[in-house]
Amino acid sequence: MTARVLYVEGGGKGKASRSECRQGFAGFLERAGLKGRLPKIVSCDARQSAFDDFRHAVANPAKDRIPLLLVDSEGPVASGESAWRHLKKQDNWTRPEDAPADSAHLMVECMESWFLADKESLSGYFGPKFNENVLPGDRNIEAIPKQDVLRGLREATRRCPKKGAYDKGRHAFAILKSIDPSRVRKFSSHAKHLIETLERPVAIE
Repeated sequence: MTARVLYVEGGGKGKASRSECRQGFAGFLERAGLKGRLPKIVSCDARQSAFDDFRHAVANPAKDRIPLLLVDSEGPVASGESAWRHLKKQDNWTRPEDAPADSAHLMVECMESWFLADKESLSGYFGPKFNENVLPGDRNIEAIPKQDVLRGLREATRRCPKKGAYDKGRHAFAILKSIDPSRVRKFSSHAKHLIETLERPVAIE
């Protein structure tokens, strides 16, 4: 059976952290309605590793695998700009010749931006002393600079006695599993595009 393979940045180098990354994205996508149609999730280290692994998969195709790439945009994405065009400007990455135009997807500006779409789940995760009022208030979460997203999360959680201040390694993928994908796709056009891509039947050649 042909299946998609999603190469994701941010899993780190350790076996445990990569497992948490896979579980986080699998949990999020299952709650988005993709249970039974999940892609195989490959947890990579840094964004360059994700691109290199994706590029290797494209260069060494398997009949039953369709590679996709998912990375942070790391900066603003111009309206109507394709993921590959943005990645060319941001990282000087060129789409592999055999990769479809729709094979790259972005978390704008970072995965943590998705968390801001569901502040209720954030509050439930961190518990007492979570200060929602210091989070960036823009409803267009893709317009919030990455540094403001991360600063807001740290400030909102710095007094939380149970979980402690936000730390990507300790908290990110557990939060990802807990947030509501319907809210994320409502406020992130790129997340919506990713989910819609994964919802489409796999084309078998």
